[in-house]
Amino acid sequence: MGALRPHAADTERGPKGESMTEQAKIGNVFANISNSYFHLTVSEKKVADYVLAHKTDVQFMSISELAYESGVAEATISRFCRRLKLKGYNAFKLAVAKATAEEHGGISPTMEGQEGEITPEDSIAELCRKLYTAQTSAIAQSMELVRPAQITAAVDLLCAAQRVCCMGQGGSMILAEEAAHIFSTVSEKFWFMQDSHKQASTIALTGEKDVLLFFSYSGSTKELMELTQIARERGAKIILVTRFSRSPGAAQADVVLQCGADEGPLQAGSVNARMAQLFVLDVLFQEFCMRAPEETEQSREQIAEAVARKHL
Repeated sequence: MGALRPHAADTERGPKGESMTEQAKIGNVFANISNSYFHLTVSEKKVADYVLAHKTDVQFMSISELAYESGVAEATISRFCRRLKLKGYNAFKLAVAKATAEEHGGISPTMEGQEGEITPEDSIAELCRKLYTAQTSAIAQSMELVRPAQITAAVDLLCAAQRVCCMGQGGSMILAEEAAHIFSTVSEKFWFMQDSHKQASTIALTGEKDVLLFFSYSGSTKELMELTQIARERGAKIILVTRFSRSPGAAQADVVLQCGADEGPLQAGSVNARMAQLFVLDVLFQEFCMRAPEETEQSREQIAEAVARKHL
């Protein structure tokens, strides 16, 4: 589904503090690629060819995916971005999203084959229909990406763990908190930490019997890499819920659970992405509960009795 127009606060600064005015100076990224084409290396031309042939798709891809599809190394993608006078891959994706939106009348298009761009002319009923279609599509994509063996491996780790630390950053932090909340209804070993310093200090005290359950749509944030590095040094196991199975974070994880929903740089924190992650979380939770049905039922009954006292 196409993105709603970004909030004003989101349009003032681009990746790494780059202002939108500075990005505007770069011009249309597709035109820049075409103008620079004969100055590119052989590997960079492979990237250029793929980008120009898949303009809509590229904004939804991680650097690892683009490198894989183009048949080049990630370092080549980084050099390609700098060749276009962009500060990095995130800036490149934003430039692609802006240029693609311009080609579609100022509205970010959907991935090829998907339907339901939101337009200012949509009625409430039409808006609801398109949102419903997009969110059910996100769940359907996640369903196709579920790997039973990976779910089994993840639940094995959760059941054997002495402590499970649920973490994430930005919008994914909300999913981590939800994970800790839902699992806490059947087990007391799930914890959520919001502050980044607290996260680091908590992971520093983990051991071989602990598990880090991390939510990261991109699988490519500095915080994720820092925390997973500490966890690996301490011997803790890592379960990552992400969109991109070829991301740097996925390479660090013991188990990768992939969710669906394609999110462009102008759609950061979209409901569709959260719906996809929630679906994976629910599958994980239900399988965890089925490992110990009697204990699960007992915990739910005790919680229900305690919470009932709060109701009038």
